[in-house]
Amino acid sequence: MTSADCGRNYMGRIQKAEKNIIFGYISNLIILLVNFIQRTVFIYVLGKTLSGVNGVYTDVLSVLSLTELGIGTALNYSLYKPVAEQDIQKIKSYMRFYRKAYLTIAGVIAVLGIGISPFLKYILKNPGNLTIEELTLYYYLFLFNTVISYFVTYKYSLVNAEQKNYIQTNINTLTKLVTATVQISVLFLFRNFLFYLLAQSVVELLQKIFVTVYLNRLYPYLLDKDVKPLTKQETQVVATKTKALICHKIGDVARLQTDKIIISSFVNVDTSAVVDNYVYIITYVGNFVNIIFDSVISGFGNVVATESKERQYLLFRVYRFFACWLFGFGAVGFFHLLTPFIGGVWLRDAGWTLPQVTVALLVADFYLKGGRTVLLNFKIASGLFEQDKFLPLIQGALNLIVSVLLVLKIGVTGVYVGTLVSGILANLIRPGIIYRVCFDRKPWGYFRDALKYMAVILAVGVVVTPIRHLLMEKVSIFTFALMVIVITLLYNLVFLAVFHRTEEFAYLWNAVAGKIPALGKFGFRKGEGDE
Repeated sequence: MTSADCGRNYMGRIQKAEKNIIFGYISNLIILLVNFIQRTVFIYVLGKTLSGVNGVYTDVLSVLSLTELGIGTALNYSLYKPVAEQDIQKIKSYMRFYRKAYLTIAGVIAVLGIGISPFLKYILKNPGNLTIEELTLYYYLFLFNTVISYFVTYKYSLVNAEQKNYIQTNINTLTKLVTATVQISVLFLFRNFLFYLLAQSVVELLQKIFVTVYLNRLYPYLLDKDVKPLTKQETQVVATKTKALICHKIGDVARLQTDKIIISSFVNVDTSAVVDNYVYIITYVGNFVNIIFDSVISGFGNVVATESKERQYLLFRVYRFFACWLFGFGAVGFFHLLTPFIGGVWLRDAGWTLPQVTVALLVADFYLKGGRTVLLNFKIASGLFEQDKFLPLIQGALNLIVSVLLVLKIGVTGVYVGTLVSGILANLIRPGIIYRVCFDRKPWGYFRDALKYMAVILAVGVVVTPIRHLLMEKVSIFTFALMVIVITLLYNLVFLAVFHRTEEFAYLWNAVAGKIPALGKFGFRKGEGDE
């Protein structure tokens, strides 16, 4: 590949990533606001118990969705090359294979979902006045929405392989707006959870029909009948990576999707509703960061396929530095602001708040998840699914064992001790795999940098503590907003002061200065990766 080709590839990746990020931010902001309004109305109209049921059922269906078992990730990886080469025949072959696989998965989820319905009474402890018949009916509506999603999910793989993630983003945003508007109207008119769920099912079904028609028009060759099956070797590659991803999927579900189920089963449904608000805010605000990192996975796939290991290593370090900066900012903000926001600004009720030690565990896992996101995304882009295939199983088992043992002794806090401990394993093991396989290096530099980043973040968190006690002795919208400003300025100024001379920062700065020439006057040195 010539230098001119590399330059065009680089600019193409950047432009597509920028488009994905812009639409991702707009979408996430809209969805965050809409979900916040919808959740607020839900809590005030239907109360804590049904809020807990809603959250627990969402996680139960996420557990059921492990039957997807990673085939989507394996196939997305397999599509990178034929998409880059514009090999329509091969794309058609993979998409036909994908379609058959996902229709099978939909059937399996439906059967498994019906099979576990008799056990709902053991998952939902103290559901108030709700009867098991009502709970079962609600559950079947959740199951219906999950099953029908698999009839169109496979089509998005082609869109994302082409780095056109914004198409899926825009469709999901519009669907969320319509769904939320209809559901909020139903809550005000009928104050009924069943009608609320039925409204969602109708909108979701209409969306699936629209997506099918739209993507068929966008990619008309997907309707061709003349499709060659994948070769035995190609099928074997997908099968090998899927087998490895089975372990990843099962382990991730056991670690990430079981916390509220454990709380609902061993504590009560109402407590799971309290936890769900914290998780909701962390997830949706955190999505503003995730948009950036998820939007460049396809671009990294292209980097891995076309560029040198040195270039890959530089971009990985820049990617990781930026993640630590942003996730650290989120962690400091969440630790100091979550409880005042929920208990003092939003719901104004201490009954909806968690102990600060539990919040600290949630926030610590959020920050470490940033590091895991970088490692996982680079692994996906590089197709490294087999090397650590048993790690998620170990993590999942450890999380379940520790969480169940400690929830009986110390309640909700014990569940998140299990989550944090099990997550740390990936932060310790995966850097070695990435550095050895992708960069031919030892990972000591990774851990050295990790300690530096964490030290700065913890120092800022400690310094902010007395300021928070001073400014928010009485929580109000004004004092909360003032605290947001203080944390934003203090954290970013400290991070800038400590790391502004690093190569990673220089690369980021020059990338931004290229878009905003006025910033060039600040004169930070150029990194070797500048284009």
